[in-house]
Amino acid sequence: MDYATSRVPGSQAQPQEEPHPDRHAWANAGPEDLGDGLYRIPLPLPGDALTAVNVYAMTGDHGVDLIDSGMALAQAREQLAAALGQLGYGLPDIRNFFITHIHQDHYTLAVELRSTLRSQQTLRSQQTGPGQIALGEAERANLAQIQAVSAGQAQIGFIEMLPALGAAELAVTVGEMFGSQRTMPPMPGYGDPDRWLADGALLDLPGRTLRAIHTPGHTSGHVVFHDPVADLLFAGDHVLPHITPSIGFQPVITRQALSHYLGSLVLMLTLPDSRLLPAHGPVGPSTHARVRELLDHHETRLALTLQAATPGPVTAFTVAAELPWTRRQRKLAELDPMNQLLATGETAAHLEVLVNRGQLARDRAADGIDYYRPAAAFA
Repeated sequence: MDYATSRVPGSQAQPQEEPHPDRHAWANAGPEDLGDGLYRIPLPLPGDALTAVNVYAMTGDHGVDLIDSGMALAQAREQLAAALGQLGYGLPDIRNFFITHIHQDHYTLAVELRSTLRSQQTLRSQQTGPGQIALGEAERANLAQIQAVSAGQAQIGFIEMLPALGAAELAVTVGEMFGSQRTMPPMPGYGDPDRWLADGALLDLPGRTLRAIHTPGHTSGHVVFHDPVADLLFAGDHVLPHITPSIGFQPVITRQALSHYLGSLVLMLTLPDSRLLPAHGPVGPSTHARVRELLDHHETRLALTLQAATPGPVTAFTVAAELPWTRRQRKLAELDPMNQLLATGETAAHLEVLVNRGQLARDRAADGIDYYRPAAAFA
């Protein structure tokens, strides 16, 4: 699941303001006509602060191709079927699922529907059947780790990272939420895709060609889909209109998640500006404008992080406790355990950027905890 841990200022409401009453109107059920046979279909995420996830349907005489799929929930499946029905299609008309990244609210309904669609047909080859799933090839390691955790052969990486960040007690709390073995129940929604997409892969669809662009950060294998002719960017969770995505919340943890994310944002500025089609939130007029807001936001967070770490030596957990979180500027202790985990991981990602910039140094103590302090040149 995806969560937001810090809010990005910009065109949306500023911190401590009440949200606009129509702020969540984008999540209302039913298709939104974006023109030229393209529709935005929000699907529910019950109990999740994100409310819904957008699935984009490209329709025509050939059937339906989807960008992302939603979570494998009965309610999401029913709303997808109802929305397609309003457009004159059914679930069997889905040819392809082009998935932006491995998180369950984007991937798992595709796997469920693929199985259902193919079981309804006699096929010579499953590789040529309906419901083909395509996923960025840099998600291979994340998918393998999810499958290993599900099989009880590995532990959950984002819990295992916490002790080194100075959050051993939080690791115990979150681990108990997932069970004493810190493993997940079997997840049939994490089957392999039919196709792995290389960076720059072209998707030649009837009346439309998309290019898959590798944008690591939110996950290591996240991709966006660019339609240069129609000036559209299917942005997944890479560029969101109201929040900044969690950074590096994935099975295979990397210290460089934020560095990768910032580089991926800059990459968007090298493309022609496009209409922003995000996975969560309403469609926006300009990808570039939102990218600049996100870059500014992270520079602000980096400055706050450096200030909190300057006394040194400090852990990511103690720095996270000094920073404000969410629109309401909450303290870390006010967040639920999962959002404390995300906030701590995001803080560590910002600290690592400051290490890369030479402003902080990181030392590993004998007990395995990472401590950050001002680098000699800045002491």
